[in-house]
Amino acid sequence: MNLIRIGERSIGEGQPCFLVAEIGINHNGDIELAKKTIDAAVDAGADAVKFQNYRTEDFISDKFLTYEYISQGKTVIETQYEMFKRYELTIESLGELKAYCDRCLISFHSTPTSEAGIRDLVEIGAPVLKNGSDYLTHLPLIQQMGQTGLPTVLSTGMATLAEIDDALHTFYETGNNQLILLHCTSSYPTPPEDVHLRKIPALSAVFGCLVGFSDHTEGISGAVGAVTLGACWIEKHFTLDKNLPGPDHWFSSDPDEFRNLVTAVRKTEKCLGNSSVGPTPSETQGRQNFRLSCVAAHSLPAGHLLTQNDIVFQRPGTGIPPAHSYLLVGRTLKYALLANKVIELSNLN
Repeated sequence: MNLIRIGERSIGEGQPCFLVAEIGINHNGDIELAKKTIDAAVDAGADAVKFQNYRTEDFISDKFLTYEYISQGKTVIETQYEMFKRYELTIESLGELKAYCDRCLISFHSTPTSEAGIRDLVEIGAPVLKNGSDYLTHLPLIQQMGQTGLPTVLSTGMATLAEIDDALHTFYETGNNQLILLHCTSSYPTPPEDVHLRKIPALSAVFGCLVGFSDHTEGISGAVGAVTLGACWIEKHFTLDKNLPGPDHWFSSDPDEFRNLVTAVRKTEKCLGNSSVGPTPSETQGRQNFRLSCVAAHSLPAGHLLTQNDIVFQRPGTGIPPAHSYLLVGRTLKYALLANKVIELSNLN
């Protein structure tokens, strides 16, 4: 699997997991709130922020479809059209946010819902494209993403294996191989029993591509677990304040939680290390201090013929290890040896 380059970062095996704070619609249609949320993501240690540059008419024609969600602890029911329309970003706002991210030294990307949306992202210099789970079967859009030549991230929530396969074939047929799949459960928030993190190595094995995790769980356990299973990319909903009005704030990570996620992921990456079996540098001294050696069970005179009863195993591990005690039996001592002294080969005839 090839490494994928996004700005100054390489994504893939042996590289730190790419951590995305998905602001999505949590800007509430307010550019200043969006900028403050970007600032908080930078401070929390995110590698990137993600927005959504959809047009509501791309996916909603029935203006009477309703949506029920939790906001500020209360149940809200409103039409999907009104809700999504409220959070649309213009191309001007999108460019302003991209420029702000550049100044803050954090990567920017977004989820479009049309070819025009893709063109907007290319125009403002987005370094990567993101396709949402709801659009995984929109193969023309995936083809258009591939044709940009940009790295592209595909979420796989609600998908069958055949649907994922179709999406990948469509993308690869454009000649673009810069693809990351995200394991995702499209449930907000996702209960632990529906997360199924073992899908991450399964997707990698089946499709031979980089795989990450679009995390809709509460807390940080899902993200940390995903990293242990090889996720190269974590996307997590992010808000400046869980108590802000809107459908996604309450289950999103706030700055403190995301900061804890970053710390836990980076520590986990250090713990994962590599698969080479053998003592680590920090264990070198421990091998001497904590391992056992063959030592004299009692004081022994010069010329004594060693038997197994003359040998016990004690620290430190600087002498002959217990596994090789048979080399000592039947040998005679050149010099007298006090009890509990390590038996060296130089002591023997």
